[in-house]
Amino acid sequence: MTNLEDLIELNPDALTADGFDDAIIGYTVSTHHPHVVVYDVDKCVEILVERDGMTPEEADEYLSFNTLCCYVGENTPLFVKRFCQ
Repeated sequence: MTNLEDLIELNPDALTADGFDDAIIGYTVSTHHPHVVVYDVDKCVEILVERDGMTPEEADEYLSFNTLCCYVGENTPLFVKRFCQ
């Protein structure tokens, strides 16, 4: 299994989302853009609910407004909504 150290070796400029390390599910391997961190959206919501005491609805809204809409260049992390868990 690969880990964040593998990604850093491939792309030392890859950015992460603070506080969501437990929601990392991997990194991209496309040859068309830099390798970036990939997060599970549902796990990010779970983290906000457990860590910050938000309701799932509050966590989803917070994540959408403060994280998912942010783009800070080609090394911005990606967030995935899974079909099944």
